[in-house]
Amino acid sequence: LAFCRGRIVRVPKGPLIRVVGTEVAIPCSVSDYDGPSEQNFDWEFSRDTDFVRIVSTWDSTFTSEEYQKRVGRGDIKLRRSSNDAVELVIRNIQPADQGRYKCSTPSTDATVQGNYDAEVQVKVISDGLSVSGSKARSSTSLRLSEGDSFKLRCSATTTSPEHTHLHVTWQVKSGSSWRDILSLTHEGKFQPGPGYEERYRSGDIRLDTGANDTYRLSVSQASSADGGAYRCLVSEWVRGVDGSWQKIQEKSVEIATVSIQRTDVVISTSNVSVTERDSLDLTCNITTDRSGIFQAEVMWYFSASPDDTLSDAQLLLSMDHDSVVSDSTLISLSHVDRNSYRLLVRDVDVEDSGYYFCEAAIWVPLHNGSWHKVVERTSAPVSVVVTALEPDYDVFLNASKTPKFSDDPTELNCRITNVQDTEANIRFTVSWYYRQRLPGDDVVAEELLASMDADWTLLLGDRGRERIQNGEIILSKKSADTFSLRIQWTSESDRGDYFCVISAWSRHRNNSWVKSKDVTSASVNVFWATQDYMLTVEAVKLKPFFVAGHTFEMTCKVSSKNIKTPRYSVLITAEKPLTDQSNPNGTTRIISLNQDSVVRLEDWTDQTRVDGVVLEKVQENEFRYRMYQTQISDAGLYRCVVTAWSPGGGGMWREAVNGLSNPIQIDFQTSGPVFNVSVHSDSPTIYQGEVADLLCIVTMEGMPLEPDDMSFDVSWFAVRSFALDREPILLASLDRRGIVTQSRRNGSSELSLERISPLEFRLRVHGCEDHDFGNHYCVVTPWVRSATGVWQREPDIRAKPIFLSVKMDVLNAFKYPLLIGIGLATAIGLLSCLIGYCSSRWCCKKEVQETRRERRRLMSMEMD
Repeated sequence: LAFCRGRIVRVPKGPLIRVVGTEVAIPCSVSDYDGPSEQNFDWEFSRDTDFVRIVSTWDSTFTSEEYQKRVGRGDIKLRRSSNDAVELVIRNIQPADQGRYKCSTPSTDATVQGNYDAEVQVKVISDGLSVSGSKARSSTSLRLSEGDSFKLRCSATTTSPEHTHLHVTWQVKSGSSWRDILSLTHEGKFQPGPGYEERYRSGDIRLDTGANDTYRLSVSQASSADGGAYRCLVSEWVRGVDGSWQKIQEKSVEIATVSIQRTDVVISTSNVSVTERDSLDLTCNITTDRSGIFQAEVMWYFSASPDDTLSDAQLLLSMDHDSVVSDSTLISLSHVDRNSYRLLVRDVDVEDSGYYFCEAAIWVPLHNGSWHKVVERTSAPVSVVVTALEPDYDVFLNASKTPKFSDDPTELNCRITNVQDTEANIRFTVSWYYRQRLPGDDVVAEELLASMDADWTLLLGDRGRERIQNGEIILSKKSADTFSLRIQWTSESDRGDYFCVISAWSRHRNNSWVKSKDVTSASVNVFWATQDYMLTVEAVKLKPFFVAGHTFEMTCKVSSKNIKTPRYSVLITAEKPLTDQSNPNGTTRIISLNQDSVVRLEDWTDQTRVDGVVLEKVQENEFRYRMYQTQISDAGLYRCVVTAWSPGGGGMWREAVNGLSNPIQIDFQTSGPVFNVSVHSDSPTIYQGEVADLLCIVTMEGMPLEPDDMSFDVSWFAVRSFALDREPILLASLDRRGIVTQSRRNGSSELSLERISPLEFRLRVHGCEDHDFGNHYCVVTPWVRSATGVWQREPDIRAKPIFLSVKMDVLNAFKYPLLIGIGLATAIGLLSCLIGYCSSRWCCKKEVQETRRERRRLMSMEMD
């Protein structure tokens, strides 16, 4: 049976108890069937034994004659709730409808299994439920004030022969629908309606039962939301056979209509504007129709925003229901009449601007003598604007000093004039602004240089911050009504419009300062015409003819235009012939004199003539250069390079313009010998570790000289590349006194330099390595003694370089590694033989015993 499956038709377990005149709905459903999803149902009724057909979902001719009128009127109908369930609905059921009702389903199954009908007993009882208002009167009207309490009563009784329970619900309708307030259920439980849970827990809403089956609704602290029509809704319930509760009927009666008069709190004025130092007068009015004894509690609040809550607002003053006012010096609160309370703020300040609102609470006395707060309201905020007392004054800006040149000082004075209506509590400060002037109508925003706060704190702008901190811009207050801006050294970037803003500050009651007014001056333009700097330098040779050994002298005269109080710095340069190898660039800086008349030797390297050059200042714009004991090597073009300087900021000098004089030539006509230099080596290619010999040979053409009348400075250089594309490296030098100087090795081997004949000099590189390769050459400086006994220096002569190659000796390089390898291999081989012999001799020796064979003679076949 557990695996059997078939159609099941279900109806509620009976009996179903219903009340006369009510509507009855009997459900019927089918499950576990085959065929289409939508099933059909037939309903039949029986009082005794025979069933009478009532209605069918699929056969319109199914209804019997006695039910055709009721079915046609719709008093009896079928209501389909799903494909497999319907409800038999009987309106206005009567005692004659009491009996058995059978629900049947036509078979759509392939095989007949299960049950195809089910029956339920319906019992119809008389209506014994009675619901009425207090003292059986019709609904009344109650007019109450907000915060009052009221009570409503209704009576509900039942004389039903069955054991039924009553469910009482109090409802209110303030719109188009009824809302549940509080219920006493048929199970004896109190159930508050939606939105009334908190008031039920606090005891403001109660439902009490009294004598004579009365149900009393008590409402405390009534609000405007409690207004509306009230009714008592009573339903009758019975417990079925299966233990479930069924509602069999419901009745209601309207008890009363309640209207709640709202208590409003308003401020008599809307937006208020008062002048500083005046009084602010506000009145809080409480609107209520309460006629009994009550007291009001009033609190005044202030906030900076209209959206602030009471917790964020500032409490100004309060008066409790006993008329006790909190203490305040400048604020007072008075009771004008029964419902009006006045707030007076004396000597208002700008800080009093904001939003004011009052909060009022109504207190009523109780029977025990205590007071009870029934309602509390807060007014809408009122905007109060306090207009500051603005002093009347003008501002005048003028320039007491204007620049005519760059780096001149500029001074601007900002003066307060025509001061009126000012008090002792007014303080003036200044702000300085700069605006760049552009061609056309282009507008440039002003830039703040500096401003002053009410407490004399100086606030620096980005433009003038560094210069003000360095003292290049000075801000000062010359007098009570004059402020000064001084630029110590005005530059071209300072040209533009300047204006000042004078701010008036008012002292408030808390000794704070608040800005009340700003007045801007007219702008002053700082400008000066600029012209290009001009500088002219003229060099003059004082002695037109001279010979070697004499003194060379020339002067440099300077003239300038459009330069303010210039000073000059002078540099003497010489352009040597291209044959002079001492300076490949061709120009030598000899001596200089700066704008402070400090002399400095630049590239003058002749140690024998350290004092041989002099540069002095003859006049403010004239300079003289002398060179004593001139040499032939001094031949060249000499110039004066002059720089004009103008005073700059902070006592510094600023470079204005540079000038170059005409050249003055020094040329010696000599008939002496001509020297040539060459480099020679017998072995330009050597192996590592060998010695490289390089000869520097000097040859002479023309007039011969005695060896004692000539001397040479020899310097050896090396270029570590094939193409002479690197900087030369000084290896060693030999001066004409025979002193050898070696530079730092720079990667080369040990060197030696010697003079092997009057015209030959040898450089030796010992133990050459591969990094000693490269082009090597010598530079010779000849010295010739004149007939007067003075040594003259000839121009430097550079020899043509010779390339030195360093090769590796393969035999010597591999000789020692080969010998070491052969020796190690021989030793390892002998050691291996020794180990093998010892192992075979002592360690691996084994005795082998041979089995003895018996030697027997074979017997002949015949003997066998």
